[in-house]
Amino acid sequence: MSPPGEDSRAAATKPGLTHLDAAGNAVMVDVSAKPDTERAATARGRIDIRPDVLDLIVSGNTPKGDVIATARIAGLMAGKKTSDLIPLCHPIFLTSLKVFLKPDASGIEIEAVAKTTGPTGVEMEALTAVTVCALTVYDMCKALDRTMRIGDIRLMQKSGGRSGTFVAPGESG
Repeated sequence: MSPPGEDSRAAATKPGLTHLDAAGNAVMVDVSAKPDTERAATARGRIDIRPDVLDLIVSGNTPKGDVIATARIAGLMAGKKTSDLIPLCHPIFLTSLKVFLKPDASGIEIEAVAKTTGPTGVEMEALTAVTVCALTVYDMCKALDRTMRIGDIRLMQKSGGRSGTFVAPGESG
């Protein structure tokens, strides 16, 4: 509970972590005074897969069916449910969420692009979509390759809101 006379909105305007009130308690940030702006975020990650298993995925011949399509749908569903998974995330009305899986020589590169118009960003939705997409590939193929490695999940860029545009070092915006 915040000290008398201090609500989480006042604490959130102080420098530092906005998910903590003055007493150090975790709180959902009050975004009611923030204006709606167009916001977008792109996240990426990958799953490394043995070449023989990757060939089965690409050809659609895994025992569990179309891994790419199933993982894409799982990523879309997860992005929409982010606030159910991450305790302090706001429920967000996504205006767009796209998930891309691109096989390469050693695995699958995954990208998610989330968009909304609202008072808070969509970085967590994009990151969640990428993560669950990769986990779905693992789940569907673990009987074939337990050495798969999920990693390099990161925010590539985001736009909108008070903090403006962020582009990860080494990326073009």
